[in-house]
Amino acid sequence: MSIVKINVLTVPAEQRELLEQRFAARAGAVENSDGFEWFELLRPLEGTDEYLVYTRWRSEDDFQAWMNGPRKAAHEGGGEGGGERPKPAATGSTLWSFEVVQQAAPK
Repeated sequence: MSIVKINVLTVPAEQRELLEQRFAARAGAVENSDGFEWFELLRPLEGTDEYLVYTRWRSEDDFQAWMNGPRKAAHEGGGEGGGERPKPAATGSTLWSFEVVQQAAPK
């Protein structure tokens, strides 16, 4: 079965729009990564300032290959034209990991 990675991003109210714009404009490299199965950006509706970035992968090895390849290059490289990287929209981040043990789809 697949594995799920949920990145919990603490995002102040004044940074929400910026975060969503950055995700909308992302290069899309994750969608072309071997073993990638699904992505969702979840906006909080009430009671929290934490966004959830949900990704599902065929295996831990596939996730690690993306983390150490395309993701690392995108997050550690310079900004547009090799300039300075923009300030992060999130003030904190925690990665949760899960193994899918059961799943269901609509009938």
